[in-house]
Amino acid sequence: MKIEIAQTAGFCMGVRRAVELALDAPGKHAAPIYTYGPLIHNPQVLELFAEKGIAVLNAIPEKGSGTVLVRAHGVPPVDKQRLADAGFKVVDATCPRVIRVQTIIRVHARKGYATIIVGDRDHPEVVGLMGYAGASGHVVSTLDDLAALPDFGKAIIVAQTTQNLRFYEKVKAWALRTHPHYKTFDTICDSTEKRQAEVKRLAGQVDAVIVVGGRQSGNTRRLAEIAADSGKPTFHVETEAELGDCRLDGVETVGITAGASTPNWIIQRVYRKLEQMPASRRSDLLGTLSRIIRPLVLTNVYVALGAGCLALACARLLKIPFDAAPIAVAMLYVLSMHQLNHLTGTAEDAYNDPERAHFYKKYRLPLSILAIGAGAAGLFSAATMGPTAFSLLLLMSLLGLSYNLYLIPAGLGCKYRRIKDLPGSKTVLIAAAWGVVVALLPGLAAKRFLSVGILAVSVWAVALVFSRTAFFDLLDVQGDRLVGKETLPILLGKRRTVVLLKGILTICILWVALAAAVGLISRLGFLLTLCPGIMLVLVAAHESGRMRPGIRLEFLVESLFLFSGVLTLIWIALAA
Repeated sequence: MKIEIAQTAGFCMGVRRAVELALDAPGKHAAPIYTYGPLIHNPQVLELFAEKGIAVLNAIPEKGSGTVLVRAHGVPPVDKQRLADAGFKVVDATCPRVIRVQTIIRVHARKGYATIIVGDRDHPEVVGLMGYAGASGHVVSTLDDLAALPDFGKAIIVAQTTQNLRFYEKVKAWALRTHPHYKTFDTICDSTEKRQAEVKRLAGQVDAVIVVGGRQSGNTRRLAEIAADSGKPTFHVETEAELGDCRLDGVETVGITAGASTPNWIIQRVYRKLEQMPASRRSDLLGTLSRIIRPLVLTNVYVALGAGCLALACARLLKIPFDAAPIAVAMLYVLSMHQLNHLTGTAEDAYNDPERAHFYKKYRLPLSILAIGAGAAGLFSAATMGPTAFSLLLLMSLLGLSYNLYLIPAGLGCKYRRIKDLPGSKTVLIAAAWGVVVALLPGLAAKRFLSVGILAVSVWAVALVFSRTAFFDLLDVQGDRLVGKETLPILLGKRRTVVLLKGILTICILWVALAAAVGLISRLGFLLTLCPGIMLVLVAAHESGRMRPGIRLEFLVESLFLFSGVLTLIWIALAA
């Protein structure tokens, strides 16, 4: 099954801003924290807020304390004043696009204009807009409603920001034809316009459409209506659990879109589930491979094989004779540390990769034994390489084990009590650890001194692994943000992180080629420029929306390290 995801699927700017304000509120504003009404129309996000102690305030009490966030849809101005008068600190999370419509209405209402709002009468945004229009406000949802209105001497027409664009065009045509003196404003959010245009295009290219989002979300329902109007089978689901009810037998291409209040982690869950459905039913070679690959990726055996291949490539770059011990050390250490990382990182995995979280919860004991056993075997293999290699690996293992431990007492008031708490620490430390075990440690064990060539290969390996880890952080940014992790993409932003990755990978290509050209390393370096080159293509493909998070992308990225081993073996064979 081929899966296409609309580039516009997921949080719009206004919803993202509201969610981030809510997530930041417990650390910035006085407790207790409330949202006045549901912050957005997505039950999974609201459940997350409840888990974090952010409650929904449905009615304004006479007296209150703490902080109240105004929902993204906005509220009538009188409600904001009543909240403040009751004693709450009010944080306005109203979408800036909604604020623009509120301002248009307020300015014209003061000048005596009647306000015609095209939208759903009971929708929270429309209720808020009516608060600015006052007695001169009128809500319409059909052309018949418009025709039933009295003739106004002067009036403005605005639309709910998530209104159906095609219907609003009919409203504007009606106004131009019957009441040319009415002022019309294009207030449908450009995100909504793009989303609706894209789902129409997507429906024309696929066999079925899945619309992901809350059933109370007006813009999500309109996406489902537009897709259904195309005549293609359309299924509106809130989570991946509902995919079993979708009749997808015989469907070769399926399109996924999502409402503005649907988080990326829900979309990714749906995508991953769809990605696995055909493979679980197929009995051919492709289906068998899919069922084999997933456990290898989940258990980190595949990434450990990649570490062994990268260690082989680094050894040949340094012109070191083949030795199984350094390759075994790299594989065992990476297997152990990555296992422990996932065993302690189930909170973010619950959003980013729920199948992985379930897998590690179900098999926690055997996976823990595997991680400890691999770590011990790695130390034994390092001991065979000499005291320097053993000491280095022991130090790194202790650092890895202390990553989640509180090293600074709580009474000192330090914000960063664990290594894990340091912003971006995971990305940097994983890259540095890989650089040591695949390049620095084997080089020192073989040559007994730190040469410029060893440093050059170590830097190349660190840069390559850093790009891989930061890219995965980029894919998981929303889930990490929800659990409070400060990864590199959260600190820099997604756009800057992509620019950084492209820069590092470009330097990585030039670095290994230059080192090979001047004789610091073997001429294998020219061939290995393919690894960062392919990674650069994958980053660009994801940036353009052609490559979405999922098992295929994860498999391709991890395969780059195995590819380095394949290229090295080809080089060795040709050299012989």
